[in-house]
Amino acid sequence: MNVRTQSVNFNAEPELLDFVEQKLNKLDQFYDQIVDAEVFLKVENVNDGINKLAEVRINIPGNDLIVKKQCRTFEEAIDQSVDVLKRQINKRKERVRGV
Repeated sequence: MNVRTQSVNFNAEPELLDFVEQKLNKLDQFYDQIVDAEVFLKVENVNDGINKLAEVRINIPGNDLIVKKQCRTFEEAIDQSVDVLKRQINKRKERVRGV
């Protein structure tokens, strides 16, 4: 799967980019029709420590799946986003099979 990652308001380390790509490539195990993924990593200007925002868009035939998570670290936000995407993919597969 082709994963495009953009970092907003900061320069992402290569380790973070590798982490994002590895996590999103695991989604291919659940659904083989994923075309590509777009990831936006943003640092928000807020006072508390929860200022890392990850927005993930998965392009699949028919619809796009979009998840936004805000956490203390980008790794945590990506982990939570991938978990939500797994559930969304499973729901989509069940809907397609039921038709």
